[in-house]
Amino acid sequence: MKTSSFWKAGHTPTLLASFFYFDLSFMVWVLLGPLAVQISKDLGMTAAQKGLMVATPLLAGALLRIAMGVLVDHLKPKKAGAIGQLIVLATLAWAWLGKLDTYESMLALGILLGVAGAAFAVALPLASRWYPPEHQGTALGIAGAGNSGTAFAALFAPSLALAYGWQNVFGWCLIPLGVAFIVYLVFARDAPSAPPPKSMIEYLRVLKDKDAWWFMFFYSVTFGGFSGLASSLTIYFNAQYGLSPVTAGYFTAACVFAGSLVRPVGGVVADRIGGIKALSLTYVLAAGFLFIASTGLQSVQLALAVFVLAMLALGTGNGAVFQLVPQRFRKEIGVMTGLVGMAGGIGGFYLASSLGYSKQLTGSYQLGLTLFSALAAAALVGLSAVKTRWRTTWGSAAMTAAKI
Repeated sequence: MKTSSFWKAGHTPTLLASFFYFDLSFMVWVLLGPLAVQISKDLGMTAAQKGLMVATPLLAGALLRIAMGVLVDHLKPKKAGAIGQLIVLATLAWAWLGKLDTYESMLALGILLGVAGAAFAVALPLASRWYPPEHQGTALGIAGAGNSGTAFAALFAPSLALAYGWQNVFGWCLIPLGVAFIVYLVFARDAPSAPPPKSMIEYLRVLKDKDAWWFMFFYSVTFGGFSGLASSLTIYFNAQYGLSPVTAGYFTAACVFAGSLVRPVGGVVADRIGGIKALSLTYVLAAGFLFIASTGLQSVQLALAVFVLAMLALGTGNGAVFQLVPQRFRKEIGVMTGLVGMAGGIGGFYLASSLGYSKQLTGSYQLGLTLFSALAAAALVGLSAVKTRWRTTWGSAAMTAAKI
């Protein structure tokens, strides 16, 4: 297969517009994480409150992905995405100009920022529907590399907060989000082969398929680990090693960039060797590196290296999962993107909140990291249990041209 064949197979402007929209939406989605050190200092939050504050957008985004998945199937992806972006722009304006002086107001903001996280349920089907099965991993890997927006939040938000105050950071975000909205309206197009909308009963019917639950579990570990760490590492590096919020943000950005940039690689690798092999390797590495991190490494440089390696593994896994999902649920890709994305957000909520509670209850992050490492090991066991059935049924050579 020629490398250039991918760029001739779909609609490149839509693919790139999906990536840009996804990228900046994710930047806003996790914004409370890089700002948490300054916000918690001003509002006098406990470790558990910090953890819950940064986890709230992850949970809200997870649940809203279902609603957005329904909108995608009924209104088509482009219109659903436009509605979501308008809500996010209005939320940022309120956060910039409103009164955010209590813990409760920050939780309310976190819920509204969840709409940005729901962009996942738009960007992926918007791109996916333009590409044939053999290019699904690559297309969804490129669109899904919008995860890198979480790195921009960690890279710039603490510095802007130091210079202008953390509440004004929300105002600054209106500028790139406005540009992304215009680019999206101009370049994104709905694929002509979109499946017809489904009734709510049909959506619920997907949950009767045990493979849907497996994919939800697998993604709750890969994306849950990625998003949970993206939201929590600034707090972690500040509390564990005494780094300033700005330096902790730079360290976090390095980890997040690693996990984001390999998502397309994960899709390409899954297209080449099969999603099951790629995902199995992901879980082995992620479980190992998260366990090493849980031991409380003495050197901050060594901790950075271990978290970068863990994020590389998790990011590759994100791409591998979405090489497999369209092969199994191509006709239900809209609702499955929402369901699987929801599970990923719930996994991130669990990790981010558990790290906060672990720190408050035990004085250490060890328990939270150890339990998530165990989840990655459990996912590997589950994948090993289903791989033979998958490869001999919907993943057989007679059913799809893609490698499973």
